[in-house]
Amino acid sequence: MVATPLGNLDDITLRAIKTLQQSEAIACEDTRRASILLRHLGITGKPLVSYHDYNEPAAINRISRMLAEGLDVSLITDAGTPAISDPGFLMVRTLRESGFAVIPVPGPSALTAALSVCPLPVSSFFFAGFLPHKKGRKSRLEFLLSLGATFVLYESPYRIRKLLEELSVQMPDAELFIAREMTKIHEEYLSGTAETLAEALIEEKVRGEFVVVVHPADTGNPKKNISSNKYEQHADHH
Repeated sequence: MVATPLGNLDDITLRAIKTLQQSEAIACEDTRRASILLRHLGITGKPLVSYHDYNEPAAINRISRMLAEGLDVSLITDAGTPAISDPGFLMVRTLRESGFAVIPVPGPSALTAALSVCPLPVSSFFFAGFLPHKKGRKSRLEFLLSLGATFVLYESPYRIRKLLEELSVQMPDAELFIAREMTKIHEEYLSGTAETLAEALIEEKVRGEFVVVVHPADTGNPKKNISSNKYEQHADHH
Protein backbone atom coordinates (compact mmCIF):
# COMPACT_ATOMS: atom_id res chain seq x y z
CA MET A 1 0.00 0.00 0.00
CA VAL A 2 2.02 2.94 -1.31
CA ALA A 3 1.09 6.54 -0.45
CA THR A 4 1.57 8.99 -3.32
CA PRO A 5 1.59 12.81 -3.55
CA LEU A 6 -1.57 14.87 -3.13
CA GLY A 7 -0.50 17.22 -5.90
CA ASN A 8 3.15 18.21 -5.71
CA LEU A 9 5.06 15.22 -7.09
CA ASP A 10 8.12 16.13 -5.02
CA ASP A 11 6.27 14.85 -1.95
CA ILE A 12 6.91 11.21 -2.88
CA THR A 13 9.07 9.40 -0.31
CA LEU A 14 12.34 7.66 -1.12
CA ARG A 15 10.91 4.37 0.12
CA ALA A 16 7.84 4.76 -2.10
CA ILE A 17 10.04 5.30 -5.15
CA LYS A 18 12.15 2.25 -4.32
CA THR A 19 9.05 0.12 -3.71
CA LEU A 20 7.47 1.09 -7.02
CA GLN A 21 10.75 0.43 -8.84
CA GLN A 22 10.98 -3.05 -7.35
CA SER A 23 7.31 -3.99 -7.78
CA GLU A 24 6.55 -6.35 -10.64
CA ALA A 25 3.08 -4.84 -11.11
CA ILE A 26 1.27 -1.73 -9.90
CA ALA A 27 -2.44 -1.63 -9.14
CA CYS A 28 -3.84 1.86 -9.54
CA GLU A 29 -7.12 3.74 -9.41
CA ASP A 30 -6.57 5.51 -12.74
CA THR A 31 -3.92 4.17 -15.13
CA ARG A 32 -3.56 7.56 -16.84
CA ARG A 33 -2.81 9.42 -13.62
CA ALA A 34 -0.53 6.63 -12.43
CA SER A 35 1.41 6.85 -15.69
CA ILE A 36 2.07 10.57 -15.11
CA LEU A 37 3.57 9.85 -11.70
CA LEU A 38 5.60 6.88 -12.90
CA ARG A 39 7.03 8.83 -15.85
CA HIS A 40 8.01 11.63 -13.46
CA LEU A 41 9.87 9.05 -11.36
CA GLY A 42 11.50 7.46 -14.40
CA ILE A 43 9.71 4.15 -13.83
CA THR A 44 8.72 2.39 -17.04
CA GLY A 45 7.67 -1.04 -18.24
CA LYS A 46 5.54 -1.93 -15.21
CA PRO A 47 2.21 -3.68 -15.85
CA LEU A 48 -0.62 -1.51 -14.54
CA VAL A 49 -3.69 -3.18 -13.06
CA SER A 50 -6.83 -1.02 -13.00
CA TYR A 51 -8.38 -1.16 -9.52
CA HIS A 52 -11.34 1.00 -8.51
CA ASP A 53 -14.74 0.82 -6.85
CA TYR A 54 -16.45 -0.60 -9.94
CA ASN A 55 -14.13 -3.53 -10.68
CA GLU A 56 -12.92 -4.57 -7.23
CA PRO A 57 -13.80 -8.28 -7.29
CA ALA A 58 -12.18 -8.92 -10.68
CA ALA A 59 -9.13 -6.81 -9.87
CA ILE A 60 -8.63 -8.50 -6.49
CA ASN A 61 -8.80 -11.92 -8.15
CA ARG A 62 -6.17 -10.89 -10.69
CA ILE A 63 -3.88 -9.46 -8.03
CA SER A 64 -4.34 -12.54 -5.86
CA ARG A 65 -3.16 -14.71 -8.74
CA MET A 66 -0.10 -12.51 -9.21
CA LEU A 67 0.78 -12.77 -5.53
CA ALA A 68 0.27 -16.54 -5.61
CA GLU A 69 2.83 -16.68 -8.43
CA GLY A 70 5.34 -14.93 -6.18
CA LEU A 71 5.09 -11.46 -7.73
CA ASP A 72 5.30 -8.25 -5.69
CA VAL A 73 2.40 -5.86 -6.36
CA SER A 74 2.03 -2.24 -5.20
CA LEU A 75 -1.30 -0.45 -4.83
CA ILE A 76 -1.54 3.30 -5.34
CA THR A 77 -4.56 5.60 -5.64
CA ASP A 78 -4.91 8.90 -7.48
CA ALA A 79 -3.48 10.80 -4.52
CA GLY A 80 -2.61 10.20 -0.89
CA THR A 81 -2.81 7.00 1.13
CA PRO A 82 -4.79 4.03 -0.22
CA ALA A 83 -7.92 2.91 1.67
CA ILE A 84 -8.39 6.31 3.39
CA SER A 85 -11.65 7.27 1.63
CA ASP A 86 -10.08 5.67 -1.45
CA PRO A 87 -10.19 2.14 -2.83
CA GLY A 88 -8.15 -0.40 -0.89
CA PHE A 89 -10.08 -1.69 2.11
CA LEU A 90 -11.66 -4.70 0.39
CA MET A 91 -8.34 -5.67 -1.15
CA VAL A 92 -6.54 -5.49 2.19
CA ARG A 93 -9.15 -7.63 3.92
CA THR A 94 -9.34 -10.20 1.13
CA LEU A 95 -5.58 -10.57 0.75
CA ARG A 96 -4.97 -10.84 4.49
CA GLU A 97 -7.67 -13.49 4.79
CA SER A 98 -5.89 -15.36 1.99
CA GLY A 99 -2.63 -15.29 3.92
CA PHE A 100 -0.78 -12.68 1.88
CA ALA A 101 1.34 -9.99 3.56
CA VAL A 102 0.00 -6.45 3.18
CA ILE A 103 2.63 -3.82 3.99
CA PRO A 104 2.11 -0.03 4.29
CA VAL A 105 4.56 2.37 2.69
CA PRO A 106 3.46 5.57 4.49
CA GLY A 107 3.53 9.05 3.08
CA PRO A 108 1.15 11.85 2.02
CA SER A 109 -2.39 11.92 3.40
CA ALA A 110 -4.90 14.73 2.98
CA LEU A 111 -6.27 14.02 6.45
CA THR A 112 -3.02 14.34 8.39
CA ALA A 113 -1.73 17.18 6.19
CA ALA A 114 -4.80 19.28 6.98
CA LEU A 115 -4.81 18.45 10.68
CA SER A 116 -1.12 19.38 11.00
CA VAL A 117 -1.96 23.04 10.24
CA CYS A 118 -5.45 23.13 11.75
CA PRO A 119 -5.92 25.85 14.43
CA LEU A 120 -8.76 23.92 16.09
CA PRO A 121 -8.41 21.27 18.84
CA VAL A 122 -7.68 17.96 17.08
CA SER A 123 -6.02 15.85 19.78
CA SER A 124 -9.09 13.64 19.30
CA PHE A 125 -11.50 13.69 16.38
CA PHE A 126 -13.92 11.57 14.36
CA PHE A 127 -12.99 11.02 10.73
CA ALA A 128 -16.08 10.54 8.56
CA GLY A 129 -14.63 10.74 5.04
CA PHE A 130 -17.16 11.68 2.35
CA LEU A 131 -20.81 12.12 3.25
CA PRO A 132 -23.33 10.24 1.09
CA HIS A 133 -24.29 12.28 -1.96
CA LYS A 134 -28.05 11.87 -1.47
CA LYS A 135 -29.59 8.95 0.43
CA GLY A 136 -28.45 8.86 4.03
CA ARG A 137 -26.66 12.20 3.90
CA LYS A 138 -28.99 13.96 6.34
CA SER A 139 -28.98 11.16 8.91
CA ARG A 140 -25.19 10.80 8.67
CA LEU A 141 -24.68 14.50 9.27
CA GLU A 142 -27.14 14.46 12.18
CA PHE A 143 -25.14 11.61 13.73
CA LEU A 144 -21.90 13.57 13.42
CA LEU A 145 -23.48 16.65 14.95
CA SER A 146 -24.80 14.56 17.85
CA LEU A 147 -21.26 13.50 18.81
CA GLY A 148 -20.46 16.88 20.32
CA ALA A 149 -16.86 16.36 19.19
CA THR A 150 -14.58 17.58 16.44
CA PHE A 151 -15.13 15.70 13.18
CA VAL A 152 -13.40 15.74 9.81
CA LEU A 153 -14.96 15.40 6.36
CA TYR A 154 -13.74 15.18 2.81
CA GLU A 155 -15.86 17.09 0.32
CA SER A 156 -15.87 17.65 -3.42
CA PRO A 157 -16.14 21.06 -5.14
CA TYR A 158 -19.62 20.05 -6.31
CA ARG A 159 -21.04 19.72 -2.79
CA ILE A 160 -18.92 22.02 -0.61
CA ARG A 161 -21.50 24.82 -0.75
CA LYS A 162 -24.28 22.39 0.14
CA LEU A 163 -22.28 21.16 3.12
CA LEU A 164 -21.69 24.69 4.39
CA GLU A 165 -25.38 25.48 4.03
CA GLU A 166 -26.28 22.36 6.01
CA LEU A 167 -23.80 23.20 8.76
CA SER A 168 -24.88 26.85 8.93
CA VAL A 169 -28.41 25.68 9.73
CA GLN A 170 -27.59 22.87 12.15
CA MET A 171 -24.39 24.22 13.78
CA PRO A 172 -24.33 27.97 13.10
CA ASP A 173 -21.76 28.73 15.81
CA ALA A 174 -19.39 25.83 15.15
CA GLU A 175 -15.79 26.66 14.24
CA LEU A 176 -14.68 25.33 10.86
CA PHE A 177 -11.32 24.93 9.17
CA ILE A 178 -11.10 24.22 5.45
CA ALA A 179 -8.00 23.08 3.57
CA ARG A 180 -8.22 23.51 -0.20
CA GLU A 181 -5.86 22.49 -3.02
CA MET A 182 -3.19 21.28 -0.57
CA THR A 183 0.40 21.13 -1.90
CA LYS A 184 -0.71 22.74 -5.18
CA ILE A 185 -0.12 26.22 -6.57
CA HIS A 186 -3.31 27.76 -5.17
CA GLU A 187 -3.46 25.99 -1.81
CA GLU A 188 -5.48 27.86 0.78
CA TYR A 189 -6.59 27.46 4.39
CA LEU A 190 -9.72 29.14 5.74
CA SER A 191 -11.17 29.41 9.24
CA GLY A 192 -14.56 30.70 10.34
CA THR A 193 -18.20 29.70 10.72
CA ALA A 194 -20.10 27.86 8.02
CA GLU A 195 -21.84 31.11 7.09
CA THR A 196 -18.69 33.20 6.75
CA LEU A 197 -16.90 30.46 4.82
CA ALA A 198 -19.80 30.12 2.41
CA GLU A 199 -19.51 33.84 1.71
CA ALA A 200 -15.75 33.54 1.18
CA LEU A 201 -15.93 30.65 -1.29
CA ILE A 202 -16.42 32.66 -4.43
CA GLU A 203 -16.71 30.76 -7.70
CA GLU A 204 -12.98 30.53 -8.52
CA LYS A 205 -12.31 29.04 -5.07
CA VAL A 206 -14.77 26.17 -5.42
CA ARG A 207 -12.21 23.93 -7.07
CA GLY A 208 -10.21 20.92 -5.98
CA GLU A 209 -10.87 18.60 -3.06
CA PHE A 210 -11.65 19.96 0.41
CA VAL A 211 -10.84 18.77 3.91
CA VAL A 212 -13.35 20.23 6.38
CA VAL A 213 -12.74 20.20 10.14
CA VAL A 214 -15.81 20.99 12.29
CA HIS A 215 -15.40 21.88 15.97
CA PRO A 216 -18.57 22.43 18.04
CA ALA A 217 -18.81 25.93 19.47
CA ASP A 218 -17.63 26.45 23.04
CA THR A 219 -20.47 27.83 25.15
CA GLY A 220 -20.14 31.54 25.65
CA ASN A 221 -17.55 32.13 22.96
CA PRO A 222 -18.33 35.00 20.59
CA LYS A 223 -18.88 34.26 16.91
CA LYS A 224 -15.57 34.38 15.06
CA ASN A 225 -14.89 36.04 11.74
CA ILE A 226 -13.15 34.36 8.87
CA SER A 227 -9.38 34.13 8.64
CA SER A 228 -7.40 33.00 5.64
CA ASN A 229 -3.95 31.75 4.83
CA LYS A 230 -3.15 31.46 1.15
CA TYR A 231 0.16 30.25 -0.14
CA GLU A 232 1.18 31.01 -3.70
CA GLN A 233 3.92 28.46 -4.36
CA HIS A 234 6.50 29.16 -7.02
CA ALA A 235 8.22 25.80 -7.09
CA ASP A 236 7.42 23.39 -9.89
CA HIS A 237 4.00 21.76 -9.48
CA HIS A 238 2.58 18.94 -11.56
